[in-house]
Amino acid sequence: MAKTVVQGFQQLKTNLEISNLQISTVSQRQQNVRGVVEAGMTVLDSFLAGSYRRSTMISPLKEADVDIFMVLAVKHYEKTGQGKLLQDLRAVLRKTYTKTPEISQNGQAVTITFTDFKVDVVPTFNRKGGGYLIPDASQKRWISTDPKRHVDIWTARNKQHTGDLVPMIKMLKAWNKSRKVFRSFHLEVLALSVFQGVTISDYPSGARFFFDKARDKIRTKLADPAGYSDDIASHVNTETQFQTIISHLNRAYTDAVQAEQHAALGYEKTAYDKWYEIFRGYFPSYG
Repeated sequence: MAKTVVQGFQQLKTNLEISNLQISTVSQRQQNVRGVVEAGMTVLDSFLAGSYRRSTMISPLKEADVDIFMVLAVKHYEKTGQGKLLQDLRAVLRKTYTKTPEISQNGQAVTITFTDFKVDVVPTFNRKGGGYLIPDASQKRWISTDPKRHVDIWTARNKQHTGDLVPMIKMLKAWNKSRKVFRSFHLEVLALSVFQGVTISDYPSGARFFFDKARDKIRTKLADPAGYSDDIASHVNTETQFQTIISHLNRAYTDAVQAEQHAALGYEKTAYDKWYEIFRGYFPSYG
């Protein structure tokens, strides 16, 4: 059992991982889903995307979404056909997954809810000039994005931090899990911004640093690192939302500072308990 803060963070890192068995299950499942779509539509390419592909997904897998991008032939494209495209894709999937409890449209994808995890199937088209177009049925528009570019950026930045950035992001997502103050991608991009040009010396100081510096960034625009949006945080646009986020960051920062102070004075259990509260449900119990 963990009895030091260092041991606690190592166990936290482990607790956030998807198991090898689950990885094998995801691999087989996503291949099956791709095959079903390819049999019913003209597919030019397909690939995994989202947090699973960026290696920032956290356990439990049952509460996660695995994203599959299906790049379709232009014959499936209609300028105002976002909703119809999702309906067509859902119909193709339903022909095979007849007993799956739920196959639903969520505005940008068709979600298959399996018993062990969800799969978001995103119909997309190659974008002139690079990247991809995905449907936004609720806003009746096409969104430009490039998840492959995201993977390259995250991988490069993680390498710059000698492999510590991705685990740090996953820890921050664990903190956010019970508080739900950030959307997942928003939090990840914010972390990239906060840790730009600095070194993550260790996970406790890295967490404290994020909670501190993030407070100064939530009111400013946060560009998509791949260059397809000038503000991926635009959904946070009311004073109530800002104050809620600031309140949670203030509390986490205060607790992290106190945890580091207690550890420096040799009060290991007191420090440990502070981190246990910050990373609810993932940080191990003391001893």
